Amino acid sequence: MSQDTPLPSRRDKRTAKAIKPPGKKFRWGRFVFLLLSLIIVVLGTYAGILYFDSWQGNLNKIGKPNNGSVIPKEERAQNKPIALVLLGLDTRPETGSMNTDVMMVASFNPETKTATVVSIPRDSDMDIDGYKKHKANAYYSAFSREGRNEKNLEGDAVAAYARDETRLMLSRFFDIKIDYTAVIDFRGFVDVVDALGGVDVTVDKDMRYVDNADGTNIDLKEGAQELDGEQALGFVRYRQSNRGTAQSSDFERNERQSQVLGAITDRMKSLGTVTKIDGILNAVGDNMRTDIPKAQIENIIKTYFGINRSSIRFIPLEGEWKSPYVYLNQEKLAEAKQALAEELIPDGRPTASPVNSATASTEE
Repeated sequence: MSQDTPLPSRRDKRTAKAIKPPGKKFRWGRFVFLLLSLIIVVLGTYAGILYFDSWQGNLNKIGKPNNGSVIPKEERAQNKPIALVLLGLDTRPETGSMNTDVMMVASFNPETKTATVVSIPRDSDMDIDGYKKHKANAYYSAFSREGRNEKNLEGDAVAAYARDETRLMLSRFFDIKIDYTAVIDFRGFVDVVDALGGVDVTVDKDMRYVDNADGTNIDLKEGAQELDGEQALGFVRYRQSNRGTAQSSDFERNERQSQVLGAITDRMKSLGTVTKIDGILNAVGDNMRTDIPKAQIENIIKTYFGINRSSIRFIPLEGEWKSPYVYLNQEKLAEAKQALAEELIPDGRPTASPVNSATASTEE
């Protein structure tokens, strides 16, 4: 981490209990998927640039207001590498959960037009000095409770505090400065995939799971196919079966997240998507909140709208499950840290980087 961007120290004492979230229950179950913020905020399309005026209402819903301030030239996404935290929020009133069951850190370089995306298993033991021990997906909830109970915050300020603290925690964990955070609920995933007209993936095994309590009905057959929003959510969330198919690990789910991210990237760049930009942005605007200033979102879209799938390294962290935690493989973690840091070098990742992009990326 750069010496000119020190992170504040944290108290050892943290609140572990999840709070009960406001709002209604969403019906798609416990595993959420955050990839949409990366796609919409970063990738965009040519049509979006051509018809930029029509984006403004959705950008106002998604982005943080600029409040009259101008982003300095050297801080703009066109000129400076940036890093983002991408969180998928699981809100279940029946259990009081506010877990971020999908956590990703992504870094982008404007010089090389490349990106690295690292996914974190939800049950990971983060083992961060100065923080109370939680599973990875429980930190956002703990920060939310801290903001409400110890900082006396209310409403949107609680969510903003949890976002900021999660970003600082992951900055410390990965030894980089992370600039922004985006949070999306899983409803947005289904809406955007449907707005895209589906995604093309290869289902790695038969998947069958039914939960009448929340309407879940995952029923997928092994093989290459096009999935709609509900099916794609089932594909990335599938973990266990109650209908005779094989169970799946968190590591396999992380691999599927990377595959779907690549599939969404391909679909966003397809010719038929050009006319769908308004529907896609509207779906995300209704389901995502971020601390990225609106002007910077525009900068990001202008910079990365033509990024290729082959230019994105997907690195799912791996480890060993010993209940109740996943203990991360330190060699894989070191590789991920290096890859994220390389993307933040002004001139971009070295051509002879020891991080093997062929093994780090998910193949089509």
